[in-house]
Amino acid sequence: MIFAICFLFIHWYLSLFCQSFYLHRYISHSLCKLTPAWDKSFLILTILAQGPSFLRPQHYKALHINHHKYSDDIGDPHSPVISKNIISMMFNTYREYMSVETQDEKFPCVVAVADSVFVRLLFIVLYALMYLLFTDSYWYLLLVPIHSLLGPIHGAIVNWCGHKYGYRNHNLDDHSKNTLLIDFLMMGELYQNNHHANESSLNFADKKNEFDFTFIALKFLKRAKVVSYD
Repeated sequence: MIFAICFLFIHWYLSLFCQSFYLHRYISHSLCKLTPAWDKSFLILTILAQGPSFLRPQHYKALHINHHKYSDDIGDPHSPVISKNIISMMFNTYREYMSVETQDEKFPCVVAVADSVFVRLLFIVLYALMYLLFTDSYWYLLLVPIHSLLGPIHGAIVNWCGHKYGYRNHNLDDHSKNTLLIDFLMMGELYQNNHHANESSLNFADKKNEFDFTFIALKFLKRAKVVSYD
């Protein structure tokens, strides 16, 4: 039981941080800078963290650009306003993701390997082996699909809840909302209203009682001279 809780907890937040920082703020919005070496290192970390649900950086960027451009309107790849339910929204996002034309990746060979069916299946087998080796029940294998779909799960929570539930600090034309006062669940990603109002801000929190945990982590990385930003 303890292993399952710790493994899922660590995997959840490591995968979430890579998506929030590397894919969202760095790749999609260029809100901070990395040296080529650190860029490649965080790409590899993102691959290890997302595993079977690894999202190609340039594909992710293409979808995210359209999300901001057509927020909650026709053309938005993931909007709860357009989709009937969260499952249909996830399938629509998948269709849009698969329809993206091949984009120029910074590290094409690394991305191609991570995007292969063999590597994705290898991660799934690895998760299953972890539970078989370190737990005492086959029932824990039911957690393997969660580990295998963390990328889409995180995206679905952010885009469904962040455009459906919560409060608004900014009066925008879309339905974006801030779901949680203290976003401990999605590390700042659920401050969707704040983010849509100010896309150039690395810190998604606007008010004193709001805490963007990804941005807090980036403060430490900046002090360690891993990442740089104004």
